[in-house]
Amino acid sequence: MKDKEKLKDKRFKIAHREAKIGVVLVVINFMLWFGFAYGLGSGDPASYNYVFGLPEWFFYSCVLGFIVMFFLVVYSVKFLFKEVPFEEEEERGNQV
Repeated sequence: MKDKEKLKDKRFKIAHREAKIGVVLVVINFMLWFGFAYGLGSGDPASYNYVFGLPEWFFYSCVLGFIVMFFLVVYSVKFLFKEVPFEEEEERGNQV
């Protein structure tokens, strides 16, 4: 019976939604990193191009990827996540 009460609590719906957003962000991060690191870094090291003294694959996968993910996480936290109270409904009702 308690499991049904937990599912009705909107905090759990919000937590599940935010967890899914977090998983999507991790997948995007991995795809960016893997795509640039193994896409641009799989060639002969003698033929690498350099950006700011770093190999192109490293710059795009680690430096630019970090910057992109930083802004995606900030956007997600600011606009997609919600403030959720930690107290249960009953406790909040008694304190008012």
